[in-house]
Amino acid sequence: MPPDSLFSRDVVTVAQALVGARLLVAGVGGTIVETEAYHCDDPASHSFIGQTPRNAAMFGPPGRAYVYRSYGIHWCLNVVCGVPGEGSAVLIRAIKPELGLEAMRARRGGVADRLLCAGPGRLCQALAVTGAHDGLPLDAAPFEFSWPLEPVALAVDRRIGISKAADAPLRFGLAGSPFVSRPFGRGAAGGL
Repeated sequence: MPPDSLFSRDVVTVAQALVGARLLVAGVGGTIVETEAYHCDDPASHSFIGQTPRNAAMFGPPGRAYVYRSYGIHWCLNVVCGVPGEGSAVLIRAIKPELGLEAMRARRGGVADRLLCAGPGRLCQALAVTGAHDGLPLDAAPFEFSWPLEPVALAVDRRIGISKAADAPLRFGLAGSPFVSRPFGRGAAGGL
């Protein structure tokens, strides 16, 4: 299966497969350690109400960034997946910071390295992701992306910070990683 077609799979499969992948923006980044899945039929998804100017990238080709501002404050980076026009995306919640640590530290104001990219807003601040990245392909500059070479041990839990479909076990993380935004084990199945 060609690498770009791997984004064409269903959102849960992609969300799980992204854990362990490498994501860089202009040479800064690391290993994805936490994701959340959002399908078009999910009332917590931005695409649930249909296409709007804000969520248009979600309906585009798989393997592109969907970047939006949360609460008018923090940028959040998602990866479009599934079938074009479907409106499914995976929120990148956390990465393990590995490359460009000095740039991340400067952008995040000297916080502990564990907190540099632990949460979608922190991650975007550390990687300098903004609305200018919305709709850009992950396989072209400024992004660099590579799938994991082998499967990783996953933790599974409920998504964070939502009020609709909040109990769905659609948050996936690298089991035991200290770089996730919140510990796993708040009530969903323990692992896959």
